[in-house]
Amino acid sequence: MADETIGIVGAGIVGLATGREIALRRPGTRVVVLEKEQRVSLHQTGHNSGVVHAGIYYTPGSLKANLTVRGVALLREYCQDRELPYREIGKLVMAVRQDELGRMENLYERARNNHVPDLRRVSKDEIKELEPNAGGIAALHSPRTAITDYPAIAREFAKDIADAGGEVELGFAVTGITNVPGGIEVASGQQRLKVDRLILCAGLQSDSVARLAQDKQEPKIIPFRGEYMLLKPDRTHLVRGLIYPVPDPRYPFLGVHFTPRVDGTVEVGPNAVLALAREGYQLTKVSPKDLIGLAAYPGSWRMAAQHWRTGVKEYRGSLSTTAFMKNAGLYVPGVGAKDVVRGGAGVRAQALDRDGTLVDDFRIHQVGRITAVRNAPSPAATASMAIAEHIVGAVFGEA
Repeated sequence: MADETIGIVGAGIVGLATGREIALRRPGTRVVVLEKEQRVSLHQTGHNSGVVHAGIYYTPGSLKANLTVRGVALLREYCQDRELPYREIGKLVMAVRQDELGRMENLYERARNNHVPDLRRVSKDEIKELEPNAGGIAALHSPRTAITDYPAIAREFAKDIADAGGEVELGFAVTGITNVPGGIEVASGQQRLKVDRLILCAGLQSDSVARLAQDKQEPKIIPFRGEYMLLKPDRTHLVRGLIYPVPDPRYPFLGVHFTPRVDGTVEVGPNAVLALAREGYQLTKVSPKDLIGLAAYPGSWRMAAQHWRTGVKEYRGSLSTTAFMKNAGLYVPGVGAKDVVRGGAGVRAQALDRDGTLVDDFRIHQVGRITAVRNAPSPAATASMAIAEHIVGAVFGEA
């Protein structure tokens, strides 16, 4: 129906991309994006490293793989049209040990199946041509991998929604979701909004908000803080493009890497430590409510039993700059604790199943007239416009 009201919970990049897609694809529909904060893209989008992923890592045929490859094309075109930063600086996924070569070759085949453009294997000598200060014995080079400014893109999406007659309602923290005759009532304290359909893109709060909509408990969001170092200004010249390790296939995290930003800084990180609060961007921030929820979930203990050794190692790096930079120095030899200062941190909303499995693929649930995005970790920013297409197609039964 052209005169429907569609509510979207969450003004991160996925929620805003979805609102924009509806507003443009279905003229006459009223789009209302509800955000608890006083500005858009404050959480995961606002703490993003800015990388536009090419699709190297993801299981061929998975939702994540398909939407990432599609999302890159849409995002590149959008940034060009709006004169937003988009720089194809390239990425090296680098092996530094012989035992990583097999995993690197598996990654190459996966990336080929995902149709990653212009990807090639490079030798040790070729690494030096691309990154004169890098180590490594072999690598994959993805020249089309880019960097951008995701908060700027999110703000532009919000402007598109407003220009199309929609609204972004700030300071609206959702406290209730109720099915009522003819629609759904969304509450924020004493405020009420009736919508015909509701889409939940709540990021770090996605499981909590989904429970208000009577969605199932699993998966639960486990917050992982990713901390960054910054190369000192006189050391940024050591890195030209993105330098990544060959990832550990047991984890959805990509390991500590070197990331030039559009503002000229170079980040080193992130690590992945269990945050003690959903929005625990600082080591000292603790939420008793979040910790109780974590402890009460069986999947948390199963995850801990499987991965506690890795967790201890990550915490060691969190507390010690020298430990943090130990592995990073393998990729750019000579760079260590003396060359960096502590930077910012983000929190990844990592979905966890009851059996302790870290959910890798995007996961979207349908509950009647409510659509709940339950897992949309990196590369969700890269894929945001394609995720929006997918959600809108599912909600309205369109191809």
